[in-house]
Order: sequence, then C-alpha cells, then structure tokens
Amino acid sequence: MKNILILPGDGIGPEIMAEAVKVLNVANDKFDLGVELSHDDLGGAAYDRYGVPLADETLERARVADAILLGAVGGPKWDTIDPALRPERGLLKIRSQLGLFGNLRPALLYPQLAAASTLKPEVVSGLDILIVRELTGGIYFGQPRERKVLDNGERMAYDTLPYSESEVRRIAKVAFDMAMVRNKKLCSVDKANVLASSQLWREVVEEVAKDYPEVELSHMYVDNAAMQLVRAPKQFDVIVTDNMFGDILSDQASMLTGSIGMLPSASLDAGNKGMYEPCHGSAPDIAGQGVANPLATILSVSMMLRYSFNEVAAADAIEQAVSLVLDQGLRTGDIMAEGCQKVGTVQMGDAVVAALKNL
Repeated sequence: MKNILILPGDGIGPEIMAEAVKVLNVANDKFDLGVELSHDDLGGAAYDRYGVPLADETLERARVADAILLGAVGGPKWDTIDPALRPERGLLKIRSQLGLFGNLRPALLYPQLAAASTLKPEVVSGLDILIVRELTGGIYFGQPRERKVLDNGERMAYDTLPYSESEVRRIAKVAFDMAMVRNKKLCSVDKANVLASSQLWREVVEEVAKDYPEVELSHMYVDNAAMQLVRAPKQFDVIVTDNMFGDILSDQASMLTGSIGMLPSASLDAGNKGMYEPCHGSAPDIAGQGVANPLATILSVSMMLRYSFNEVAAADAIEQAVSLVLDQGLRTGDIMAEGCQKVGTVQMGDAVVAALKNL
C-alpha cells in the first residue's frame, strides 16, 4: 500500500488539489497502484484549525506517509499575524523536519504552448531545463537572524547564509545524478565572486565532479544566469544552485514556458521520499473563482509516481494525458491563446481524467 498525505493548503490549493486527486484516483484504478489517501492541513488553513501553521500531529502523519502531495500556502489573510506563525513557516518546517533537501523543478515547454511564452518561439521552442535547488539550508534557515531597533532609534535587520560541506555535497550529487540520465551537462550557479558560502559551494561541486567524469560541468554567477535564462535558455540542461538563488531562478524559468501554472516540483530526502507541489503560489486573488490552472498539481502527481514509487508507466500516462488535452486546444486563462477554448479548473481536470481513461 502506498500511503499519500494530501495537504491542500490555502488560496487556490483546495481547488487544484481536488483535480489532482481525481487524476490520481483514475491512475490508481488503471494501473493498480495500491494508493491510500489521507488528508490534513498546512499553512494558513492549519493556523485557522490548530493555531499553528504545522501541527505536531500533521508532521507525524507526514513522517509516516510514503509521499506528500501539497497544494499551496499563504495569503493576505495571515499577513498581520506573528511572523513565526505565518503559513510559509509551516512549509519551511515540514521541509526541514523531513530532510527534504533536494528540490527538482523542471521547466519544460510543451510545444502546444510555445505561443504562451513571452519570448520568441525560436528562443524557447524545445526548452527542457531541470533546476536542482538546495532546499533546507542557506539564508532561509540560517541563524542568527534578527530585527532590532538600534540605540539611535533606527531599525535594523540581518540574516545569515550558511552552508556546510556536507549540505553542498549531497545536493551536488543529486544534480550530477540527474545530469547523468539527461544530457550529461550541469551548470552550477553561485555568487563566488562576493559570497564566502558560494566560494565553498563552488569548491565542493568541483570535488564531486571528479566522480562524474562524463558530465560537463560549468559555473555561472547568479546575475549572469538570470540574464542567460532570458537571452539563450536552451544552453542549459541541469542547473544546481542554493536555496534563495534556486527560488528566484526557477520562478524566472517558469515564465519561459508560458505559465508557472504548468510547472510541478519534487522535494526529496536521501531515500527519495518526497513532497510534491506545483511551483506556483496560492494565488489568493483568484481563489474560489474556479479559474486556476490545475495542470502543475496534476503533473506533480506524475513526478510523485515516478520518483517516490517508480511507477513509470502511470507517470508517463498522466503526462501524455496532459499533452493530449493541450492538443485538444483546452486552456485555462493563464495559458489562453487565440483559437483555443477557455476552460475552468474543474473542466481542465475532467479533461485530463477523460484522456487518461482513454489511453
């Protein structure tokens, strides 16, 4: 039995999760996956229910689950509460407590959506990048961090960006392993001309590279990488970078594909247990309207079946079903193009379900 914990979260999270669960249930029946689902809350929904963004009992359920499927967290409703209790703190805590250090964020352009990208089709056509982001270290978790008022009355705040050799080594190994099964090309992104943590990062990545002589390794400063992602994105295959840089670059890369609403992600521990979620946020501005794109969450189900359960046939079938629906010209508002049919969240989910059943 495969025990999967469902955490819909906030904003559009419950809407997109409902469609992903429909697809997962069909895949379960079609491929005899032996999936068993349980549900709980994370983020703002958990704060409203438990008084904290991640309850101890929820964390324990996540520990014993074989995989976790997450919607999205956050929203203006919780912007004024104690920063330690904000929805995002629950997300950071579950990542760190479960040791989900390896974040895989693919930026794949479906041919049907080339016109949805803001870049010229010839620049992005055939785009297939994988960003490997270190997820449990760096400036988002570093201590000390403090905000205070100085003696002269001026406000001051600081954060800390620490990385240990072992943290860099393990994420580098994940990235090299991914490069080996792709095009054997890896670009490590840092800011080694300024940051001490980046200098260590680059040294350790070079050391790990000795175990992967077939992989072509390059290094790039993060500011140049941001520019190159827009100028000539197809030069990249696998990118490995730290927590904050990966957060920023993966969102940037998502827009090369036309919409962040298309991109799934996986966060894995050392044994490939993972939490799977769309790259986009909770989009409170459109929550409850039935217009959100559920495809990133549906594709996160595919990643879960592939990476945590090695159910390759089921994962491939879900991705094929999504492609078939795009072939039919169905589009949510974020990827709408002339000559296509605009549909809502539920209609898009139903279309993927129908395509999957017919495969």
